[in-house]
Amino acid sequence: MTDDPLFQPCTLGDLELPNRVLMSPLTRSRAGQPGDVPTELMAEYYRQRAGAGLIFSEATQVSPQGKGYAFTPGIHSDEQIRGWQRVTDAVHAAGGRIYAQLWHVGRISRPELQPGGERPVAPSAIQPEGAMVFISAESGMVDVLEPRALETEEIPGIIDQFRAGAENAREADFDGVEIHAANGYLLDQFLRSDSNRRTDAYGGGAANRARLTLEVLDAVMEVWGTERTGLRVSPTGSFNGMRDEDPVDTYTVLARALEERGPAYIEVVEDSFQGNHASGRPEPVIDAIRGAFSRTYIGNGAYTADEARERIRAGRCDLVTFGRPFIANPDLPERFRQGAPLNDWDETTFYGGDERGYTDYPFLSRSS
Repeated sequence: MTDDPLFQPCTLGDLELPNRVLMSPLTRSRAGQPGDVPTELMAEYYRQRAGAGLIFSEATQVSPQGKGYAFTPGIHSDEQIRGWQRVTDAVHAAGGRIYAQLWHVGRISRPELQPGGERPVAPSAIQPEGAMVFISAESGMVDVLEPRALETEEIPGIIDQFRAGAENAREADFDGVEIHAANGYLLDQFLRSDSNRRTDAYGGGAANRARLTLEVLDAVMEVWGTERTGLRVSPTGSFNGMRDEDPVDTYTVLARALEERGPAYIEVVEDSFQGNHASGRPEPVIDAIRGAFSRTYIGNGAYTADEARERIRAGRCDLVTFGRPFIANPDLPERFRQGAPLNDWDETTFYGGDERGYTDYPFLSRSS
């Protein structure tokens, strides 16, 4: 046993975790082409980081319509499922655990990335201010255009895409799934007031705006059960042109509904390097979620090891996900355990490329 809260074993749903240093979902844009297929290089990347209490995979599109950036992996074709099976096999062989993050980007896409060159879909036909994507290795970042508002009768098809993604994640031998409802993507677009101007059952008050997220959650839990399903949200994040007029109300309503349904956890992006309307961590929103949802709360966003320890001890969170530190430090938990120095990350290699800045960061045993 240890007094260090980061290294006290815990249970997430019904999955035993050896530590509380979790790896965030991190888009790295290295899927094989054609077909957005996970590769052996990706398997090695995740294998190296199997010492995490739990790995969350990079965001993984549940359908061709759900794609918003070149070179991001999917989980909707047989070849993609086989590619992810290589990844999960590698992580499990190294003693790790890995969840799939299920993703539909909604309006954060371009016709060049959509089936048949169609316009991307969204709750409302609102162009997100400042949002950009990349559509090829040569394109650089290009502006997102005005999307098409989903018809009410199309909503069940969106839910089916997430259900199919959950089924495919089970076939690929993931340990569970996280539903991506953060960072300005489709479910987040429905949740927040500025991006959702609908007048049907999926728009208006917070309960209606949460409806799609909850219906997706219900569908995914039919596949995985409550103990292996979680949800990621970003109540005050500004990335991709997002804002909510009353995040305390919106996320209290959502958290109460989650409490009734009983997913294993909620992961909250509290302080995003991609933009945040709150100054520091949004403590009123955190209080509201913690007060309404009694299961595991995972904190995310620019945490240091010491802040993670402090907030776990204070009951502000139960577990913490680390992003950029895990990019540069495949053995991050051991470095935290020893108080060892951390490698610096190279932002120029975050998205796209080969093994440089991906699988070549040194381990402690190789860094002297």
